[in-house]
Amino acid sequence: MTALHTAIAILVVVLLILVPKVEPVIALVIGSLYLGIATGLGFEGTIDTIVDGFGDIMAEVGLLIGFGVLLGSLLNSMGALQKLVEKLIRVLGPGKLPYALAGALSAVFPSIYVDVQLVLAAPLAKSAAPRMGRHGLPMMGGALSAGILVGYVFVVPGLGTLAVAGLLHVPLSTMLVYGFALGPLAALLTTFLYGRLLRVGFWNADTDEIPADAEPTEPADSTEPTGTPASEDERAHARRPMPPLYLSLLPIVVPLLLIATGAIADAAGVRSDLLAFLGNPAFALFAGLVGAYALAKRVLSNERVEQAVTEGFHSTGQILLVTGVGGSLGAVIGKTGLDKVLSGIFSADAGMSTVVTILLVWLVAALLHLAIGSIGVAAIAAAGIIAPIMGDLAVPPAVLALAIGSGSLFALQVNSNFFWMFQPLLGVTTRGALKALTFVTAMASVVSLVLVIAVSFVV
Repeated sequence: MTALHTAIAILVVVLLILVPKVEPVIALVIGSLYLGIATGLGFEGTIDTIVDGFGDIMAEVGLLIGFGVLLGSLLNSMGALQKLVEKLIRVLGPGKLPYALAGALSAVFPSIYVDVQLVLAAPLAKSAAPRMGRHGLPMMGGALSAGILVGYVFVVPGLGTLAVAGLLHVPLSTMLVYGFALGPLAALLTTFLYGRLLRVGFWNADTDEIPADAEPTEPADSTEPTGTPASEDERAHARRPMPPLYLSLLPIVVPLLLIATGAIADAAGVRSDLLAFLGNPAFALFAGLVGAYALAKRVLSNERVEQAVTEGFHSTGQILLVTGVGGSLGAVIGKTGLDKVLSGIFSADAGMSTVVTILLVWLVAALLHLAIGSIGVAAIAAAGIIAPIMGDLAVPPAVLALAIGSGSLFALQVNSNFFWMFQPLLGVTTRGALKALTFVTAMASVVSLVLVIAVSFVV
């Protein structure tokens, strides 16, 4: 009954949002209340779990969201993202840009912290979309989803990859080889297939995209704000040239390098307080925010800097509230003990073929993700279920790790805080997020499953 009530709760949340168009915050709380009471947590226990889940998510990603959104707003105010988009389009052309994004996010910048990757990459994807035609936004959103999340579970030093490799005792060097070969290929194939679906009418801009603000946004290098004459200070700032592209992007590149260095050092067993401090995602993003703020103060008027920060605060509040309540639903699901129910799947003696074993491992990870709402937690839980019986399975540990990563990708949806961050950052509706994120991750999971089975025949 636990699995049934979990499925009902998730379905109720989705239907409330899509049919009567209930606000996501309200729908998520209703789903959480139903699930907690229906599975025996009791009235008080359900409310306590909802509150605790909200607080736990805020402690984990609250500062990351705040710093990341403010950083993106400041970079956008200086035109940095627009410059990067123009350069990429000149070099690659609009048609190749989504593939470049998916490939880079999965291979060059594998997702160490998916929330950090999202808040840093989403403004670029959104800025590029208008230059790519009517399917620009869903195509860039799909490439963003595939690149970030495939990298997270397959490519070292993605945290999902590191966690599963550690639990199954797979050497990181082995995971590095398999993951780097399989991850980017899965991301690129998923992006390609998703693009084909968009061409046959999968996306409806009227229902899947949030309309742009009716008021035009003033260009970053304009000389005067609309309506009032510029002061001498504002005109002096406006006359200053915008910083070169490489300098404008340092507030993004530096945090990524800091986080990557800290994660790699930790995976290699290097213990250093300084590296741990510098590689902490909250500090790294704060350092990027300070850099972007200092740069903006040099090239923009005080009024425009304050406007950019205010816009960032406005977006942050909405994202934090919905993300926190999404965490509440995940916490209630975690209390139901669904992972223990699934662990019985492999209790019988395993005389299964390699393909059947891979399919069952994939299925366990997929069901855990659908229930828990966290790719990382689902991957870790699945690895915990498989690890004790791994010796009885006629499949190499590295292939089992890849199968777990593939399954844990399946259909990221409304019980994930990533879903509720993705929606406003990309400017899509809940229906749009279900298409550009939930559907894309389901597709990436199936595509990567086929690749994992193929790999099993050659190892």
